[in-house]
Amino acid sequence: MPFPSFICHTHTGVSVVSDQAIFLGVDGGQSSTMALVGDASGRVIGSGAAGPCNHVASAAEGREKLARVVRECVTAALYQAGLAADDVVFEAACFGMSGGAEDKQDVLSAAVPARRILVTHDAAIALTGATAGRPGVITIAGTGSIAYGRDATGRERRAGGWGYVFGDEGGAFDIVRQATRAMLRQHEGGGAPTALTPLLLEATHCSDANQMLHLFYTADWPRSRVARLAPLVDQAGNAGDEVALTILDRAAQSLAELALGICSGLFPDHHEVPLSWIGGVFESPRILDRFHQLCQAQAQCAPPRYDPVAGALLSAYAMAGLHPELITS
Repeated sequence: MPFPSFICHTHTGVSVVSDQAIFLGVDGGQSSTMALVGDASGRVIGSGAAGPCNHVASAAEGREKLARVVRECVTAALYQAGLAADDVVFEAACFGMSGGAEDKQDVLSAAVPARRILVTHDAAIALTGATAGRPGVITIAGTGSIAYGRDATGRERRAGGWGYVFGDEGGAFDIVRQATRAMLRQHEGGGAPTALTPLLLEATHCSDANQMLHLFYTADWPRSRVARLAPLVDQAGNAGDEVALTILDRAAQSLAELALGICSGLFPDHHEVPLSWIGGVFESPRILDRFHQLCQAQAQCAPPRYDPVAGALLSAYAMAGLHPELITS
């Protein structure tokens, strides 16, 4: 039985969305790029993955890389859906991009044919996925950290996300930075003994704190690689190391402060604001439990309903006036 047609509004007036319409959501990150393709009923019919979408610089090389990576993941998703990329014009496409939407609209419009295109930031699609498009707040803690919220009127607010020099408290890089500082204080003789020292030295194949610190300043150890050491702090905390437990609790406190700042700013007259979370830092049971404890009086904490790339797909549907439940099986 064919899918029904759907009514949506465009700048030219009212139009009918065909039951053959195809929608696209893309999550463009610094580690990978994901695409989901859905039909007019909300059924996900294809997915694809490609490499990172780096920030677009003025150089043509950066713009070409962005277009190439996006086309690669979209083509893969269409192939899984049994569709040829050259034959598809999307009814609507949403791109949630790490680093924001600036300077990417023209590149993406040329790379992917679509009747409607929305280019936004990755926190927006993460929230849309987490709440299935409803108002709420999301805290994201991967290498860095940020909180983002949107209310029923469309007002938005963010906290954090200022980068490793001036922000990103509670992110994985910051957790490892605090662990390294504790290790250095022990090395200097003024800090408490901590199990973090042997764990970090073993993981980096270093003989002492001085060697490890110099290693972290080299190109071989970018922030993303340093951040991947964060689970060692959990390991030490699980063994009862007080220094590690303090670092984990401080990370949870920082993340809760970001979230609650958004809650009070956007929803001052409401209790139990929908609040979700995403990112590798929340794989720490200690951090997640403490985050819940700190937020539960003001927020209704729940895990994300969908992931960010699904949030991008939902945003594409919304541009056409559709709000389906995603069907993933």
